[in-house]
Amino acid sequence: MVIKQMYAAVLMAAAFALLVSSVPVYASTMDDRIESSARKSYVFKTYLEGDDINIQSKDGVVSLTGTVSEESHKSLAQETVASLPGVKSVDNRLEVKGVPPAPSSDALLMDKVKSALMFHRSVSAEETEVDVKDGIVTLRGTATSQAQKDLTTEYAKDVEGVKDVNNEMTVVKTGEKTPQTIVEKIDDASITAQVNIALLFHRSTSFLHTTVRTNRGVVTVGGKARNLAEKDLVTKLVSDIHGVKSVDNQMTVEESR
Repeated sequence: MVIKQMYAAVLMAAAFALLVSSVPVYASTMDDRIESSARKSYVFKTYLEGDDINIQSKDGVVSLTGTVSEESHKSLAQETVASLPGVKSVDNRLEVKGVPPAPSSDALLMDKVKSALMFHRSVSAEETEVDVKDGIVTLRGTATSQAQKDLTTEYAKDVEGVKDVNNEMTVVKTGEKTPQTIVEKIDDASITAQVNIALLFHRSTSFLHTTVRTNRGVVTVGGKARNLAEKDLVTKLVSDIHGVKSVDNQMTVEESR
């Protein structure tokens, strides 16, 4: 009987030791996966490719250090990493190269407009030049249709802080060729980050009262909308984000009395 009890005690001690020793290994594997997933994400490979960002994860707590070219890239990097599985928190210590634009400045507003256009697949950010003076945005470049030109105006005008938009873009007819939509596989964390930043920059949506989850390209939006128009607007905005397959808008509408 005594021998059996001693044997059982030894087995329990061995199992406990194995469990304790495996925790650091699991944490290390998880941290490696977080760092690797961040670097391989669509956002980091596309929008943040030219930035010098160091990613270090320890037990799910991620530190971001280095430099980025624009103020919005700081938020975009943080939102992407925060959306990765296993991440508990993000310590964002990224710095902007040069002198950071002042709040409410034309430079910061131009950055926000460029980012807003960049996330939407129905407009061409690459073919659009953005200039801002005293809060008034001027758009130049080319659009494939009048509808695309009008939509570019709409997206720019809806950015928080924009007073007015002058759209001087030229509509270039594509002839008989129909533009093909390039279907690109984009990871869920990148989709969530793009949606969050788009909602943050938009004047008519409430980022603070909106939750976003993405599963295989399907975006579920929760939270509160001030009215039905805002809820419909969120669905419209999210549907046009790169990588989004469909939108499940579960926001509750709280009509003001």
